[in-house]
Amino acid sequence: MGGGDGGGGGGGGGGGVVKDVGSKAELDEALHGAAPVLVHFWASWCEASKQMDQVFAHLATDFPRALFLRVEAEEQPEISEAYAVAAVPYFVFLKDGKSVDKLEGANPSILANKVAKVAGSTSLVESASPASLGIAAGPTVLEAVKDMVVEILKDEGVEFGSFDILTDNEVREGMKKFSNWPTFPQLFCKGELLGGGDIAVAMHESGELKDVFRNHGVPINSKETKVAESAKDVSETSIPEKGGGISDSMGLNVELASRLRTLVNSSPVIVFMKGRPEEPKCGFSHKVIEILQQEKVAYESFDILSDEEVRQGLKIFSNWSSYPQLYIGGELIGGSDIMMEMQKSGELKKILAEKGIVPKVTLEDRLKNLVTSSPVMLFMKGTPDAPRCGFSSKVVNALQDEGISFGSFDILTNEEIRQGLKTYSNWPTYPQLYYKGELIGGCDIVLELQNSGELKSTLSESILQKEQKAGQQSEVIETPHHVHRLSSAHQSWLT
Repeated sequence: MGGGDGGGGGGGGGGGVVKDVGSKAELDEALHGAAPVLVHFWASWCEASKQMDQVFAHLATDFPRALFLRVEAEEQPEISEAYAVAAVPYFVFLKDGKSVDKLEGANPSILANKVAKVAGSTSLVESASPASLGIAAGPTVLEAVKDMVVEILKDEGVEFGSFDILTDNEVREGMKKFSNWPTFPQLFCKGELLGGGDIAVAMHESGELKDVFRNHGVPINSKETKVAESAKDVSETSIPEKGGGISDSMGLNVELASRLRTLVNSSPVIVFMKGRPEEPKCGFSHKVIEILQQEKVAYESFDILSDEEVRQGLKIFSNWSSYPQLYIGGELIGGSDIMMEMQKSGELKKILAEKGIVPKVTLEDRLKNLVTSSPVMLFMKGTPDAPRCGFSSKVVNALQDEGISFGSFDILTNEEIRQGLKTYSNWPTYPQLYYKGELIGGCDIVLELQNSGELKSTLSESILQKEQKAGQQSEVIETPHHVHRLSSAHQSWLT
């Protein structure tokens, strides 16, 4: 962890050290200083917090003129409530005593970019735009980004060497100064820095990376080169001099434009991807397939690696320069990032329903399906492996200690479900634990049942017993008798 020496201080920057805040008065004093202030709200039980704390500590070293502070969220409720902290990890960015930005969740790349925007020197911001600053070098982060860049280089068909900067701290720190680039990974071509992970992705998707390799005389996979050059020759020789065979709207050969139009309309849902659904050739394509499978959508796919003419032509046809590309009803929806956002917001399901691809499902139906999707079902903040609030963490631990198998749903990923379930269950806070579709209660109830030795038996009643109980109860859903209302302080943390 990136622990500090306590105390915020009201002077200049933090000198490359993360400092722990012990009170709201201490934080208020720090905000009176001239330096930008960055605050990490964390919890000792949260693995995501620990990972992000490593990133935070590296960034503190890279931006010594800023003040990097750390607040243990549950130990400092006054501070947490003042900044509306509902889950960890959570970051607040302040300038001149005022909040200018925030970040919820474990996203090292976005954190590094936001820190650079708020705390970076003019020269740093000018030399590397926020979107290209890359990801701060924590071991977990480096592994994920390394895989992404390696995948890109393999897709480009180039041979490359690598160096693990985690094995040599002298090289690790020296490279930052040598390249004037504060984060890793760093990609070099013939001794020249190209940039970090974000730049590699952008250059790869635009085709610029391949041009850079060619211009520097880097050998590229001969098979792919021949295919690309062959397709280029064909398309160039097939274009009449006077434009009679050109689509005026797109600048495409009429025959190719017609073929592309037929392809995007060949199935109600079709994804143009690298590889096949059972064997995706890039992580972005894999993610799109995963989303479609989660939504239980019937779809067709087209491997753009198998047809260079379609691969290049569709970029012009759709005015979208990268892959994968998803089409619904012949209309472009977007790539993996857009699909992830649409799935999270529920917009993807809405569009699929509007197009008649999936039946329209009411919110109540969705909630019923969710609460019964597993015999024991936990609605929580975060996941069992990475809880995002202490109460969720305690319930997970209780269930695991009792050896109880359970399903889970991260209510932070879907605001409609998060708010709708409160009304559905007549229970205003989270976590919420269900058994065979019936609400058991929240954290306090689960711990009470565990302490009395009743948790396992409560979650192991036979279907017959449940049916007998159901027959004796009113059809109106009521709050279970063993559910205790929490204090307003608890509710502010759990909603």
